[in-house]
Parts: sequence; C-alpha cells; structure tokens
Amino acid sequence: MVKENKEIVEEKHEQVRPFYMERETDESGVSGTGVVACGAELPSGKCILEWRTIHSSVCVYNNIGDVAKIHGHKGKTKVIWGYPDEAIKEVKRKPRKKKTKKKVTNK
Repeated sequence: MVKENKEIVEEKHEQVRPFYMERETDESGVSGTGVVACGAELPSGKCILEWRTIHSSVCVYNNIGDVAKIHGHKGKTKVIWGYPDEAIKEVKRKPRKKKTKKKVTNK
C-alpha cells in the first residue's frame, strides 16, 4: 500500500518500513527530480534516509514527520511508503553547462 504525505502517521510498529522521496521540481538544481532518496522507518520511529543524488549522503531523523517537514519543500517532494518502481533507475537532473577544455598543444 502506498501512502503519500497527507497520510503520514508517526507511530511505532514492529517492522522496518521502506519509503522513498519523489521530487517534482528541483528548485536548487542540486537534487534533481524523480526518486531522489530512499529510506526506512525503524520500529522506534527513527528514519534513515539515503540521497540518490550526485551529492550522496545518509542521514538519521527522529521521525518521518521531520523528514517530510525538512525535505518536503511544501509538497513538491513527497514521502511515499514502499519501494520505488524498478523502472526508475536514474535521478533526472537539470542539464549543467558543460565546461569546455582548452586544447593544449606543445610546440
């Protein structure tokens, strides 16, 4: 069963519950869009979150409400319970300006 932000319930349970974060709009140009992070809610309610972006990190939060509040960007990034669709492999990033290399010649 998939639940989104509106149905986030902070309660203790017996099993680890997987979730992922899906971002519609990347305002900063850093995280990209699509599935940007995967995580798990532990039986204690604490959450582990791993960013799948180019700037990868792992964070621990006191509860899923904190995750949604800090990273939800007012509903632009959703917390979804379950595993991301297997078809979603890559985070979609805004194209960055390519740096051009100067050609060096030895004379």
